[in-house]
Amino acid sequence: MIEIIESKETGRVTNEMRIEFAAISDNESFARMAIASFITPLNPTLEELSDVKTAISEAVTNAVIHGYENRGSLEDKVRMNCRLFGDVLEVEVTDRGVGISDIKAAMEPLYTSKPELERSGMGFAFMEAFMDNLEVQSEPDVGTSVKMYKKIGSSAWIDSEE
Repeated sequence: MIEIIESKETGRVTNEMRIEFAAISDNESFARMAIASFITPLNPTLEELSDVKTAISEAVTNAVIHGYENRGSLEDKVRMNCRLFGDVLEVEVTDRGVGISDIKAAMEPLYTSKPELERSGMGFAFMEAFMDNLEVQSEPDVGTSVKMYKKIGSSAWIDSEE
């Protein structure tokens, strides 16, 4: 199990942001810019900034394309909850869409439930690669929650057994 090591400054939430937007493809770029602005006070490296923006892009795109089946409805909403624990970012992207019946299969690289849309099936693989931790919860006909963590800075945040 991966645990967050409390920041040297504080173990409590030091900043928080919640936004909700229509589940339309145009809002993927909005989500990327919102998260970039949110973590700017941590002075992330360009690589860290790019990693976080890419992971958010994949999570939001999954919600729009798969969760809401790309309906383009203004009534369908994607929620993005972001919290900072000192220098650790926690971001959760949720939808109330169709859900995922087999999370394990969905997280396999190259798996896609929409091959007709020429999807690469790499969304979860990219989220895992660019963030320090990824948790996915989903229930069919209820929706999906993707929670990701990223340590911003150079020191390790994952407990290691030595």
